[in-house]
Amino acid sequence: MKQRKLEMLLEEIEGFAEPELELEQYPTPALLAAEILHFAYMQGDLATSVQDLGCGTGILAIGAKLLGAEKAVGYDLDPKAIELAKNNAEKLRVEVEFVCSDVSEVTEHVKTTLMNPPFGARVKGKDRPFLSAALRTSEVIYSIHNRGSLAFIQKFIKPAVITHSYVAKFPIKRTFDFHKKEREIIEVEIYRIAVP
Repeated sequence: MKQRKLEMLLEEIEGFAEPELELEQYPTPALLAAEILHFAYMQGDLATSVQDLGCGTGILAIGAKLLGAEKAVGYDLDPKAIELAKNNAEKLRVEVEFVCSDVSEVTEHVKTTLMNPPFGARVKGKDRPFLSAALRTSEVIYSIHNRGSLAFIQKFIKPAVITHSYVAKFPIKRTFDFHKKEREIIEVEIYRIAVP
């Protein structure tokens, strides 16, 4: 499947009606999700088992399944997010297992983790449990972080290593009261991490 076709399918995914600020529920934009998923697919990282930690709307797990992953599981501690993700998977006619769980409780081992963890904008270090869970349960990780996180990530993940990284644009629609603009574009860094 071409990246543009995947993006068009992912645009059908419904977002949060009432996102939770404390959980930093900013949905991954379809364009960015398609870009990451297509890159992971080209690396051969989506063929077998995939998990999406903090799955939210389910976009990354659903996209992995659309690209042929044998098994895809999404974890989120918000029951409303799990319900939304299930509805989105049904809408796109893919079979994804969604589990209501804190990422620290995830134990099943998979080949690849895809995630858009909280950036820690509200509470510093909120991305750490996600990185720890991914390092513990997978061989390859694709993760989205605030631009300027490289030195921290490299240190935190040792002995795992970043094999690829690039900067991307992440548009955020006006979601919460403190947002001043209708749409803000922030720069993020995407990392592919290989776990030894």
